[in-house]
Amino acid sequence: MKHYKAYAKVNIFLKITGIRGGYHEIISRFMRVDSLYDELSFMPKQSGEDFEIIGSFSCETKQNTIYKAYVALLDSLKPEQAHSLEQLMQKYGVAVVKNIPAFAGLGGGSSDAATFLKMCNEVLHLGLSQNTLASIGVKVGADVAFFVYGYKSANVSGIGEVVEEFKEEPLDIEVFTPSIEISTPKVYGVYRESFYNPIDGFKVKRLKKTTSLEILKNMSAHEANDLFKPALEVYKELKNHYKQGYYFSGSGSSFFRARERIVEKNG
Repeated sequence: MKHYKAYAKVNIFLKITGIRGGYHEIISRFMRVDSLYDELSFMPKQSGEDFEIIGSFSCETKQNTIYKAYVALLDSLKPEQAHSLEQLMQKYGVAVVKNIPAFAGLGGGSSDAATFLKMCNEVLHLGLSQNTLASIGVKVGADVAFFVYGYKSANVSGIGEVVEEFKEEPLDIEVFTPSIEISTPKVYGVYRESFYNPIDGFKVKRLKKTTSLEILKNMSAHEANDLFKPALEVYKELKNHYKQGYYFSGSGSSFFRARERIVEKNG
């Protein structure tokens, strides 16, 4: 049975641009991390559950983003396609080899959901476009659309649903994740209470045109990610893990840097 890679991402920068209906709007550069990925495949069921995820997850099946992607996909299909999907999931479970840490700002759950949507589309010959899959994915989570498109680098805006490919040389990203489980809603809550300072449209335009390498050479970790300070406020132990030259991904807890090329350019 074919294995599908669900890649991690890092946020080269993440800036808040405003608030829409209770959600924070962002501008961010997502970059795929080719060296870190989960592996998904369909595998004959091992239990009598209606929907089976085979792998080590701390959450209930119905809380899992893969299950949520299944429900969102089912809701959007024509009756005969929905029947095919239900039949597939009666025979097979989704086997997941989990390598991307959870609660880490690396998009693991979103990437798994996007990969599941693409697997179903391919295996069942559903013929859904990337745009359609992305719009289904947004119902599961804001970051899912980026992983559906499969870009190596992209400017992501809105609440995460607007994804524009950014053509640049991919960086060799090194990631380390402290064993701190971060609550994204908590970090955003503290940001809104104590750090709310959305950037203006001119800065957004400039950031969208700037290469990831330039961002990492010219911005500090605090400047690049609006959620770093609020995360440090909520999870004070993060400070013990921060190393000079590293950047903060998403709402955390992962730190990353680009290897080799930054050294070459500076050297």
